[in-house]
Amino acid sequence: MPPGTLERSAPSFFRHGPSPRARLLLYGALALFLMVADARFHVTEPLRAVVATLLYPLQWVAQQPVQLATYGAGYVQSLQATQHDLDETRRSMAEMALRAGQTEQLLRENTQLRELLALRERLTTAARAAQVLYDTADPYTRRVIVDQGQLAGVEPGSPVMDAYGVLGQVTRVYPLLSEVTLLIDRDQTIPVLNVRTGARSVTYGDPLAAPGGAVELRFTPGNADVQEGDLLTTSGIDGVYPPGLPVARVVRVERRADSTFARIWCEPLARVQGARHVMVLQPLKAELPERPEPQPAPGKKRGGRK
Repeated sequence: MPPGTLERSAPSFFRHGPSPRARLLLYGALALFLMVADARFHVTEPLRAVVATLLYPLQWVAQQPVQLATYGAGYVQSLQATQHDLDETRRSMAEMALRAGQTEQLLRENTQLRELLALRERLTTAARAAQVLYDTADPYTRRVIVDQGQLAGVEPGSPVMDAYGVLGQVTRVYPLLSEVTLLIDRDQTIPVLNVRTGARSVTYGDPLAAPGGAVELRFTPGNADVQEGDLLTTSGIDGVYPPGLPVARVVRVERRADSTFARIWCEPLARVQGARHVMVLQPLKAELPERPEPQPAPGKKRGGRK
């Protein structure tokens, strides 16, 4: 018989191993033993440490392409964002330079007019910086707590504003803290002036008018000249808020035939939901001259008749 035709492998009887069911039971018991041993005695911790140490170089090499791609994309995005911010900064600087020139000219004209009309100088309001600590626990009011109080010179009624506009008014003063009622609170009112028309009105807080709260111009005649986009500033006639502080902007005007007054909603310019740093101003009444006492009419004396 040729050598290539001989059967050199072992017969099937000798090659027959454990049955699949026996293998399943064996591997299941081994897995259960390893899990119990690892949970109770932590026998696989050294093995895990060794495997993690051996696989770390491979993991580092595998992560390099992803990190390089992420770094490259972030670098390109940062370049684009920086270029965009640079363009915006240059445009803002050009606008500010133009406004600075116009403002300087207006200030000179204002000074000349005041000297010509012998008017008193514009009031300057003292201010101090403060930080918003937290909102009050009362869910029915819109108030915040700032870290400046009576020891810092804060007075009740002091106006509070952020970098964008009027935020509210100090209603309670403690030795180290103060409570500020936001302008969207239903008990807060601010006398305002429409910059476009010069008409005076009063804003009332309405915390439910919008998701973030709003203010409303009430008791405004239906035929009043109020348009969407009008800017409202403090009028200064209440003796609390200095004039000219931005308050809100008109966002919706509803005129009804069955109502004498129009419904006007305004959006506050200040960040009533996320303000962190604010300025506490001195009340305007502290800088106004005292009201002169009424003089008796000619020919009459106080406490008696002619």
